[in-house]
Amino acid sequence: MLSLLLAADALAKMGAAIGAGLAAIGAGIGIGGIGGQAMDAMARQPEKMGDLRSNMIIAAALVEGVALFGIIIAVLAIVL
Repeated sequence: MLSLLLAADALAKMGAAIGAGLAAIGAGIGIGGIGGQAMDAMARQPEKMGDLRSNMIIAAALVEGVALFGIIIAVLAIVL
């Protein structure tokens, strides 16, 4: 019985670690895409640089927020 509980705890921790890793990787890919597309747009229309920069920062903040929620859920899976 104890070994089943330990196995379930180990699986929960492994799942949480995988989930947190995927959240971090997803955020990195998302912000990289946002930055790359913003640089392309700024190269094409330099006069819109201010608008593009503010929109890029807002989009990056939203991506980071989603990643933060994913990591918090992964930590809660370890604790609970």
